[in-house]
Amino acid sequence: MTVVDITEATQSLPTPIAALGRGETREIVITRGGQPVARLVPVKPTRIGIAKGQFEVPDSTVACDDEVTRLLRGEGPL
Repeated sequence: MTVVDITEATQSLPTPIAALGRGETREIVITRGGQPVARLVPVKPTRIGIAKGQFEVPDSTVACDDEVTRLLRGEGPL
């Protein structure tokens, strides 16, 4: 954790933010008069492929077109 006073933050915040982006610190706490007023943390990256291997996609979806159309119209399954 990096602690930065608000006065210092207005002048040198890019330096601790760069450290946050490189993973050198987990959070930056900004203080005013020694009291914490804000906490900066890295944004979690979007995970692509999180469901990989969890379900099977058919080779062709054409066979399901009529059923999907009925379901979208609220007509229910066959």
